[in-house]
Amino acid sequence: MYQEIFSTRMSRIYMSCPSAGVKIGLAFSGGLDTRAAALWMSQKGIQVYAYTADLGQPDEKNMEAISDIAMEHGAQKAFLLDCKEDLAYQGFLSIQCGSFHIQSGGRKYFNTTPIGRAVAVGAILKAMKKNDIDIFGDGSTYKGNDIQRFYRYGILANPNLRFYKPWLDEEFVSSMGGRREMSLYLEKHGKPYHTSSEKAYSTDSNLLGASHEGKSLEDIQESIYKVDPIMSCPHWKEEVKIEKETVTIEFQEGLPIKINEKSFKNCAELMTTANQIGGRHGLGFSDQIENRIIQAKSRGIYEAPGMALIHICYDRLLNSIHSQSMLDQHYLQGRRLSYLLYEGSWYEPEALFLKDALCRWIGSYVEGKVSLELRRGDDYSILTTECCNSTYRSESLSMEKTESAFTPVERVGSLRMLDIHLADSRFLLEKHRQQNSKS
Repeated sequence: MYQEIFSTRMSRIYMSCPSAGVKIGLAFSGGLDTRAAALWMSQKGIQVYAYTADLGQPDEKNMEAISDIAMEHGAQKAFLLDCKEDLAYQGFLSIQCGSFHIQSGGRKYFNTTPIGRAVAVGAILKAMKKNDIDIFGDGSTYKGNDIQRFYRYGILANPNLRFYKPWLDEEFVSSMGGRREMSLYLEKHGKPYHTSSEKAYSTDSNLLGASHEGKSLEDIQESIYKVDPIMSCPHWKEEVKIEKETVTIEFQEGLPIKINEKSFKNCAELMTTANQIGGRHGLGFSDQIENRIIQAKSRGIYEAPGMALIHICYDRLLNSIHSQSMLDQHYLQGRRLSYLLYEGSWYEPEALFLKDALCRWIGSYVEGKVSLELRRGDDYSILTTECCNSTYRSESLSMEKTESAFTPVERVGSLRMLDIHLADSRFLLEKHRQQNSKS
C-alpha cells in the first residue's frame, strides 16, 4: 500500500476535467454548487455517480428527493447513504474523549462539521468501491478545511484514489466563480435553482449541529442575532417563552444510554431527543473565531444543543471520578485529538491511539446520572449527581467535625516538606533579582 500511494501521487489531482467516459463519484448535497458541478461534468461526457450522505440534516426536509435532483442534473446513478447512526456514535465518542479545542467567549465548538465529514466521506468511499470508482469529486473550495479533510480520508480509504474537484479547475472557476454565475448557468440549461429567500449567510448542518458562516457573518461586528437558528430557539428574544425543564442523562462506560429514564433503540434516536430538549432552551449556541487548517482565521455561529447537553452531564461525572492528573491528561490529550479531528485525521494511527487511551483509562469509568434544570440559553443548574465510580468523599475534607483521613500533625509535616522547594525557589528568585539589577 505504501508504494501504491506514492506511485499515483503525481497524477492524483486533476487540474482540468478528466476525459469523457470516465466515472467520477461526486459527494452531492443537492445545493447550488453540487448541482452546477454535476451538470458541468455530465456535459463534459463524465459518468457522474452522485452520493448523498444522510446525516440527519435538520434543514433538509426531504432527503430522498436529493437523489432525484442529482439525476435531473446529469448523474447516471444516485445513492442516498444512511450515516446517522455512525455520526451519532462518533459524536458521543468525541465527547467521551474531550476532543474540542476551539473556544471563544468561554463556549466550546463541538467539532460537529469535522465529525460529519469523517463519517460522510468514509461512507461515500465504501459505496464508490462497490461501483468500482477511483475518482472522487466534491464541492469544497481551496480556501476551506474540507478540501484537506476529503483528501486525507480519501487516500486513507483508497490508496489509488484520484480527485477531480471543480473548484480546482481554472475553467470551471473562471466560468462559474460565484453563486450568481452558477445560478445563471443552471437557468441557461433549463434547470433554474431557486431558494425561498437568499440568506445572509451559508449553513451546513447534520444531526450533531449546525454551522452558519460566510457572507454577512464574516464581519465580526455582526452579532449572533443575525442567525435564524434551525436546531434551537432564538433564546435572546424576550418574546420567546421558555419554561424551566429538568432533564436527567444516564451514562454507562462513558456513553449516554438514557434520557429521563427512557432507553433508546440506537445512538441516533438518543441524539435526536437530546437535540429536542437542548434546542427548546437554546443550549449550545456559540459565536466562534477559529483558525482554519491553513491558519487563516474565520468566524462562524454554531448550534449544538444535544452535544452541549450531553457534554455538561458527562463533564460533571468526569470530575467526580478522576484525579487532577488524570483530568489534565483528558484535557491535554483530548485537545490534541481535536486538532487531528479538525484537520481530517480522525481515523489515523495517532488519533486511534489517543481515542483508545482516553476511552479505556478515562471514559470507561464514567457511569451514573446527572440531573439539570435548564432555563434560557446556557443558563442551567446541576441538581443531582449520582456517580457509580465517584472518588468524591464528603467526609475527607468536611468543614464539620469528622474523622478525617489525616491529622493536624500530619498536615504540619506535609507543610514542612515544602521548605526545601521554597528555599530553592527563593535562591533562584534572588539570583534573578541580582542579574536584573546589574543590567
